[in-house]
Amino acid sequence: MNNYTREDILQMVEEEDVGFIRLQFTDIFGTLKNVAITTSQLEKALNNQCMFDGSSIEGFARVEDSDMYLYPDLNTFEIFPWRPQQGKVARLICEVHKADGTPFESDPRYVLKKVIEEAKEMGYQFNVGPECEFFLFHMDDDSVPTTISHERATYFDLGPLDFGENARRDMVLTMEDMGFVIEASHHEMSPAQHEIDFQYDEALSAADNIMTFKLVVKTIAKRHGLHASFMPKPKYGENGSGMHTNMSLSRDGVNIFSDSSDEKGLSKEAYYFIGGIMKHIKALTFITNPIVNSYKRLVPGFEAPVYIAWSAKNRTPLIRIPTAPEGEERIELRSPDPSANPYLAFAVCLAAGLDGIRNKIMPPKSIDCNIFEMTEEERAAAGAELLPRTLLEAAQAFEEDTYIKNVLGDDLTEKYIKVKTEEYMNYRNQVTDWEIAKYLHVI
Repeated sequence: MNNYTREDILQMVEEEDVGFIRLQFTDIFGTLKNVAITTSQLEKALNNQCMFDGSSIEGFARVEDSDMYLYPDLNTFEIFPWRPQQGKVARLICEVHKADGTPFESDPRYVLKKVIEEAKEMGYQFNVGPECEFFLFHMDDDSVPTTISHERATYFDLGPLDFGENARRDMVLTMEDMGFVIEASHHEMSPAQHEIDFQYDEALSAADNIMTFKLVVKTIAKRHGLHASFMPKPKYGENGSGMHTNMSLSRDGVNIFSDSSDEKGLSKEAYYFIGGIMKHIKALTFITNPIVNSYKRLVPGFEAPVYIAWSAKNRTPLIRIPTAPEGEERIELRSPDPSANPYLAFAVCLAAGLDGIRNKIMPPKSIDCNIFEMTEEERAAAGAELLPRTLLEAAQAFEEDTYIKNVLGDDLTEKYIKVKTEEYMNYRNQVTDWEIAKYLHVI
């Protein structure tokens, strides 16, 4: 991790001929925003004096108290490799503060930092390794995104079957230029679907990296005449895109999820963490799967989890324990998708896990067979409940979970539930092409 000072930033901007700086922040729904400044305004920004109108950002502030300030995190300074090399463009990720200088409670980055601080007080560092999947589709003659792809590649295929190979290579090289450590990249199961995996990191850096990753992927895709989509389920009959989230806790640099004396290699804290996740998972789903389309991915037959269960041996349950060298044990939550706001998703997952540790919540017995091949009676006997099946169900589960609501705070909770409930109702009231094709000619 970088450890930049104000002087370091000013020096790099001068030496690298930076002309513009983008002050980036993320809204409550996970959309990256920015205010662009020239270098003449950089010292003002570094003094936390760059103001913006918070009422213009959905879910942020009312008109009567809309003046907000951006506080740059100096360690997030990066130069965009794809921009001109004269008058370069750089970025700083910022936190949002109110006019009186206090942090804005509904800033997603602040929400995550609060839970990270709770973990720190318990002696833990939260580490996360996300696996972000995405699709590369054609654009039409007017540069409007479509869901069209002419390739037929599948898992681990390569060119010429993989039409997106060159674009994916350029994405990886660009991210490496920005300091990412890329562990692997490959074609995924569905035609036009891809995955790029980057190194495990501390949770705040991992969330920042996801926001940067999405920007890079979309930017480089467009340069190749393609549209990159992180929509969870853009194609009927094909696998959707997930954001499998690998998690572990460490203390003084040592992974505390590891215990070689256990048959699964897991410590008591790891079991409690799993227990906390499973206790709160229905409420967590509202944050980790936050759009109507998310629930079209969470259906049987497409590799995504449907039942609340865990296993060390197979990939069908919600949580699995990947094979790892001793000392690197982790848990993989398989339900999140890349439409999630990573700051909020990591915050609620960590909070749930900490609740499990505090209250020593043991998970139920693992289900080590293909859960989809079990009968309903067998699943019921094993306690494998269903995840929420719609955004509305998830919203209702979230409303009932006081502990997880407290992670977001009253203001953010109220705004999030209101907007997402309206989103579901608007969706439910639509008349779809499927309905027209199914009913119009026969009824």
